[in-house]
Amino acid sequence: MNRLSFDIDPVIEGKARLTDAQALELHEKASLHDLGAWAHAVTQRLHPEPHRTYVIARNINYTNVCTAKCTFCAFRRDHGDTDAYTLDHEQIGAKIRELIAIGGTQVLMQGGMNDRLPIEYYEDLLRYIKTSFPAVHIHAFSPPEFVEFERFFGMDVRDILRRFRAAGLHTVPGGGGEIFAPRVRKRIGIGKCTGDDWLRVMRVAHEEGMSTSCTMLIGHIEFVRDRIEHLAALRDMQDYALGLRREGTEARRHEVENRWPGVFAKSLFVSTGNSQLTTGNYAAYIHWPFQRENTPLGRAKEWDPGIHGPFDDSTNEDILRGRVVRMAGADEYLRVLAVSRLYLDNIPSIQSSWVTMGPKIGQLAMYYGANDMGMVMMEENVVSAAGTSYNLDEREICRLIRDAGWIPAQRDQFYTILRLHIGPDSPDLRPPLVVPVRNVKQIDRQFIGTAPGLDDGGDRAVRIQLPLLGEAQ
Repeated sequence: MNRLSFDIDPVIEGKARLTDAQALELHEKASLHDLGAWAHAVTQRLHPEPHRTYVIARNINYTNVCTAKCTFCAFRRDHGDTDAYTLDHEQIGAKIRELIAIGGTQVLMQGGMNDRLPIEYYEDLLRYIKTSFPAVHIHAFSPPEFVEFERFFGMDVRDILRRFRAAGLHTVPGGGGEIFAPRVRKRIGIGKCTGDDWLRVMRVAHEEGMSTSCTMLIGHIEFVRDRIEHLAALRDMQDYALGLRREGTEARRHEVENRWPGVFAKSLFVSTGNSQLTTGNYAAYIHWPFQRENTPLGRAKEWDPGIHGPFDDSTNEDILRGRVVRMAGADEYLRVLAVSRLYLDNIPSIQSSWVTMGPKIGQLAMYYGANDMGMVMMEENVVSAAGTSYNLDEREICRLIRDAGWIPAQRDQFYTILRLHIGPDSPDLRPPLVVPVRNVKQIDRQFIGTAPGLDDGGDRAVRIQLPLLGEAQ
């Protein structure tokens, strides 16, 4: 057992809160196994149910034209690029019809920040989806997009959210969170909104009664304390949202406002005095490591302690200027996941990031704080552009959940269970319609034996053709 300067048991039991200093200590001193055990205990307390969840959704990137120049992105394009695009209604409708055909319930719609699209493009698109596919949940447009909408349309985000919601928008995804620390953000997110503005958009969405999610990107130029500060902002703003119309929470709300003044500098909230009105909040949190392939930041030097010295709080000019990256592998991903679960005591769900980490680490994440396997994605363009290409269908996600010891359950965006897979017709238990067969290149027709269960010779013999090692076509 690790020797900590504080008692972790009250935190696990939900009777005490981690301080920022304690979270940093956990990250730096606790063993990965202990962190996993502690985070899993918290998850079991928050989610004692015998199932773990996933949602069938389609990630539709409606445009790849973007005014920002994020150094970690391989997806964005300029207007004049030959592969720049903006999807029209019918193209998006075709994607949604494919989603519905496999039992999908939700679209995650995000894109580049395209300065040539008027507000009517978005409103008409939302009305088209709402009218044509009324059962589909629209989870769309991240905070950086909304901040650019403010600039493009000359409007405050509150007015934009209200217009979009009237047109059909249901919830807001947490893309573009990256790391809130200004030193990091201004170097990796050139042209993208500040951390304060990201939090402001989500504050307004919550005040307007909309549910959202939140994210963090690790494994690039950030210090560990930058990660903790990022989590602190999310936890504080969740406190604000949960206590917005609750009596007796005024002191805590003022504390949050004083700690993050930039988040409250504009888009002011005017209370109606009606405590019965619904407020939104962060329904889920997810983090993932930076994928370096095909990105400008990926060409930075890899951190070498022998050359650059310690990374965290370094005074090395190359580290401070973002010329050196400290990548995060499976160990670091799970470590941050466990600390996040222990720290974010007011965010109910944490998603596994199998899209970047692969199926096995994605499955292991359910023992390090995650209670949800995220999306069965028919399409993914942003992360895959940076070199990661993991893709799981519903059958595989259900199998991963069941093999880990839980019942797989399909959910909606609000974590309401739609289908609990307990019978033989479950996606992972019924025989596949098409049995996967390896596509083996045929080199010659050498007979190597009959199929199992058949006698040698005669018309019933089945000749199996396999390549001979070391021979060319």
